[in-house]
Amino acid sequence: MKKIVCSVVLTILTVYILMFPREAVNASSFGLILWYTKLLPTLLPFAILSYIFVASGLLHTFTLVLHKVVKYLLPVSPEGIYPLLAGFLFGFPMGSLVTSQMVEQNRLSYSEGSRLFAIANNIGPVFVSGYLLNACLHRPELRIITFLILYAPPLVFLIIDAKFFRKDLRLPPPQIKKTAPGFQINFKIIDAGIMNGFETLTKLGGYIILFSILSEMANSLPVKNELFTCILFGFTEITSGAARISASSLSFRIQYPLILAFTAFGGLSGLAQTASMIRGAGFSMKRYLATRAILSICSGALAWLAVRLLF
Repeated sequence: MKKIVCSVVLTILTVYILMFPREAVNASSFGLILWYTKLLPTLLPFAILSYIFVASGLLHTFTLVLHKVVKYLLPVSPEGIYPLLAGFLFGFPMGSLVTSQMVEQNRLSYSEGSRLFAIANNIGPVFVSGYLLNACLHRPELRIITFLILYAPPLVFLIIDAKFFRKDLRLPPPQIKKTAPGFQINFKIIDAGIMNGFETLTKLGGYIILFSILSEMANSLPVKNELFTCILFGFTEITSGAARISASSLSFRIQYPLILAFTAFGGLSGLAQTASMIRGAGFSMKRYLATRAILSICSGALAWLAVRLLF
């Protein structure tokens, strides 16, 4: 079934590019500019450093110290702290990428990794504050309440999931690889980190371009219902979806919950990007989809409640 859907989508995409080359080029340019100006300078340095920290074993001491405080609040192991921080502070898709890398390198158990990779894969605060609230909605004063709406549900979900569905959180000692003295092995790790970072960001750029074209295709549909069009855009890709929703004639009481719901979900573009990031770890994308859908409903409902209490 999945192969059939992918084949149909790729065929439709190819036909659209051939029939509407100007629109396709404009959409590709938008996606490429977004990747080059926003994602590349923001995520590439962290992608490189993350690989180096994980591969070298330098991460273990830091997480052990931090875990002494965090363990009273969240059911997470010392090794699980890092992907959780990466996902919340640096944003999508670093949470799932770091989790996958740590599982592949035996720094994190598969059991805990399968819990964290969906919960830690959130849109970063810089994107939320700078793009969604300032550029799209022009409501920077909602920064604190928006952060709570987007980031509190994943943490609550993590606690509930661990308490009722995952009883055993004890992990074996991390298998830190021994490294030879000298700079040779260090430079090999750095080189591998650089190549891994560029490979990761190049994949993201390709997915952004493809889904930018799909979003433009949605704009060409002969549908007059503005709410349906906004939902279709937001479900496909967050960036263009948020811009379309904020530019619509819908009231702010509808725009705000829609944008936060789709931001919590991540869009089909985010789903495809995440699948490419965690392929080596073998995590279940069905679990990811179910988790993000629950978080999307929670964030959307909280945003709907917030605008009715505050405005």
